[in-house]
Order: sequence, then C-alpha cells, then structure tokens
Amino acid sequence: MTKRVHNVLFLCTGNSARSILAEALLERMGEGRFRAFSAGSFPRGEVHPQALSLLSSLDFPTDGLRSKSWDEFARPDAPELDFIFTVCDDAAGETCPIWPGHPTTAHWGIEDPARVEGSGQSEAFARALNYLSNRISLFLALPIEGIDRIALSSRLQAIGREGDGSTALAE
Repeated sequence: MTKRVHNVLFLCTGNSARSILAEALLERMGEGRFRAFSAGSFPRGEVHPQALSLLSSLDFPTDGLRSKSWDEFARPDAPELDFIFTVCDDAAGETCPIWPGHPTTAHWGIEDPARVEGSGQSEAFARALNYLSNRISLFLALPIEGIDRIALSSRLQAIGREGDGSTALAE
C-alpha cells in the first residue's frame, strides 16, 4: 500500500526568504512523502538573491522557486493542504484565507534574514536555514499517520516554540 503524499504550505509575509528556504528543504528532506509550497500575504514578487545563492551553493534546485500570494492556495483548484506553517511573526498574526480541507497549522517563527544588512546577511540566511532544517527534521520524524489531530497539532506547535527546534519533542 502506497502512503499518501502530504501537501505542506510555508507562509511568510513577503515569501522571499524563510518560506522559500523551508519549501526547498522539505522538498529535499521529505523524500517524496511531502509536496512543499510557499506563499506570502504580501509577496515581494521575487525571491531574495541571498536565499537563491545559499540554496544553489548546497545543490538545491531553485528553478521553480518564486514569490507568490497565498491567494493561489485558497482557490478551488489549489492542492488540498494538509499542513500550514507560518515562519514569520507577521504572517502568524494576520487573518488567513479559509483553507480548503482544514489543514493542521502551527507557527514556527524564524527571524527574518533579509532584514540583516551587510556582512552578517549570509550568516543570517545560513542560521535561518539551519533552524528550519532542524524543525523540518522533527516534523518528518513524527508518526503523522498514527497520531490523533490534537496531539499532532500540539507537537507541531512545540517544534515552533524551540529556538532551533533541536529539543522540541523531548517531553
């Protein structure tokens, strides 16, 4: 029996950095068990060059990555989402569209590396990628098919409360 592929949307306000990094990470780390998407409430219209540079340096495919509105995922023809993770505090506080299918949601706030200027910017992007990678690793380790929705939601929120996600499930 083939397990179902889960659709995951990462939300951020601008959809140019953190949510893009998360999309690329889950596509690779999910090994076909997940389809990752990203979007923003007020998309910038382009992916931050530092995000693309970092992903390219780590041999992530970047061709399909683009900054887009979350409205694309609220349409009737959009993929039915199983999980939605907000990765910035601004998007977490906004009124979201009504998502078809009632996906499980959690907030995984990460500092915006695009707000860092100068020589520290590449380090900020690497740190954001590391935090997201840790959180996604914990997400992938969850027994998604064998856990009830309330417990799953609680565990997903716990992952987001951890600074780097490394101890979120050690309860």
